[in-house]
Amino acid sequence: MTRLTDITRRARWLFMACIAGVGLSLAYPALSQTTARQALPVRTPERVKEEMYVRIGSIDQWITIKGDDRNNPVVLFLHGGPGDAWSPFADAMFAGWEKDFTLVQWDQRGAGRTYGKTGPSIEPTLTVERMAQDGIELAEFLTKHLDKKKIVLVSGSWGSILGIHMAHARPDLFYAYLSDAQLVNMRDEESASYARVLELARAAGDQPAISALTAIGPPPWDSLRKWPIFANTKRAYQARLVTAPPASEKISPEYASPEEQKQYDAAEDFCAEHFFGLAMSGPLEVVDLRALGTDFAIPIYIFQGEQDLTAPPKLARAYFDSIKSPRKEFYLVPGTGHEPSATELDMILKVLIDQVRPLAVER
Repeated sequence: MTRLTDITRRARWLFMACIAGVGLSLAYPALSQTTARQALPVRTPERVKEEMYVRIGSIDQWITIKGDDRNNPVVLFLHGGPGDAWSPFADAMFAGWEKDFTLVQWDQRGAGRTYGKTGPSIEPTLTVERMAQDGIELAEFLTKHLDKKKIVLVSGSWGSILGIHMAHARPDLFYAYLSDAQLVNMRDEESASYARVLELARAAGDQPAISALTAIGPPPWDSLRKWPIFANTKRAYQARLVTAPPASEKISPEYASPEEQKQYDAAEDFCAEHFFGLAMSGPLEVVDLRALGTDFAIPIYIFQGEQDLTAPPKLARAYFDSIKSPRKEFYLVPGTGHEPSATELDMILKVLIDQVRPLAVER
């Protein structure tokens, strides 16, 4: 979806989150033959479209709120990356979803327009813990601003790291947690990904790829310069494995200017260098969500591409199997890789409508 430079960008971990809102049916109380009960107030649909900076974690952070009816459940999306803000693509990818949910896009600390506001000055605060707390503070803001008891949390790839932290720490803020391309332990996932890509290269008799991969050896790598060698090979084989129709990648006009795109790319570069580190020893390399514990007080839904070479489904499934929650479901999406397909988005929306929306409609 964005132009990726070889050395600083990882395969973008997106997420597709889903969202927007529909009007509630009008209810009229029955009248008796002698007296009429007082009529219930009619809630008319109230479309919401807000774009603003909100003070979160002592800095201004960019959010958008869009939906057909303010009365609908609210979904907060946690984008991938790190630094790969979802805002530019959301209108196209989730067109029409506003009928049932109110969609909140958030440019995280170090990403998109939030990065454009702060620049690299926030690097000392760019940690998983601080950004998960940002998400919690934003959820608190949204419940007050939109007059909700709780909201729904949807994450993708990198965002799934923040999402698990948030769902574990503050279940009182969320009706449910949905994840696309759930990450668990970066070292394990890199090792499994490398082994799978090398296996595919050998099966294809791809000697240039085999030579390149064996030259850098398996992870952990000691230099970010080795990453593009693996990433380029992985990207090529990921493209061969994906058969599901792709999701829309159309950029909204307000994000399409050269200046906006330059800012977006700078944020991706900034976050990649910070979180992975030039020596591949950054804060993301030591992430292990299992250390947080696996007991959750809210429903958990995980969607995983069957052909995902970045977040191998076997590892996500093992983590899912260890989870205890009031309700949990794991969906393996055929023909889908790391980035969401149109098929996967349809599945996520269906779960949101059928299973999550009934929990989140507030009366």
